[in-house]
Amino acid sequence: MLTLKVNGTTHEVDVDPTTPLLWVLRDHLGLTGTKYGCGVAQCGACTVHLNGQATRTCVLPVSAAVNADITTIEGLSGDGLSHPVQQAWAELNVAQCGYCQSGQVMAAAALLAGNPNPSDADIQAAMTNLCRCGTYLKVAEGIRRAVALT
Repeated sequence: MLTLKVNGTTHEVDVDPTTPLLWVLRDHLGLTGTKYGCGVAQCGACTVHLNGQATRTCVLPVSAAVNADITTIEGLSGDGLSHPVQQAWAELNVAQCGYCQSGQVMAAAALLAGNPNPSDADIQAAMTNLCRCGTYLKVAEGIRRAVALT
C-alpha cells in the first residue's frame, strides 16, 4: 500500500510502486482530467503539480510521489473555474479540441505561481506542452490574461 496526498485528500492505493502516477490517478482514483498523450513525457497532457512543480506523470513511478503534495486539474480550484488561468482560458476560448488543455492549464498555473509576471520569453520557455490544434498563441494570450486577473 502506498499513501498519496492528492488535491488535499490522503489516499491509500494498492499498486505496483513502478506504476506511472498517471495511471494511478486515472484508474485507481478516478481523476480523469489528467490525460494520456505520448507515454514518454514529451507532450505534457499528463501534467500535474507535484509539490507545486509542473510534472509529467506518464513516466513518473507512483513511488516517487509518496509524501508529495499532488494537485491535479480537478484540484486546481475548488469549483474548477476560479483559478485565474481557468478564468482566462474560458474568457479567451483558448481550447480547441481541449485534449491537451488540462496539462496546458497546469503548466501555466505552475509558471505563474513561480513567476507572477512572466515575459513572453518566460512563457515560451516554460510552456513546452504540445498541442495538435496549434493553440500556442492563445495559450500565451491566456497566460497574459491570467496575469491581469490576479
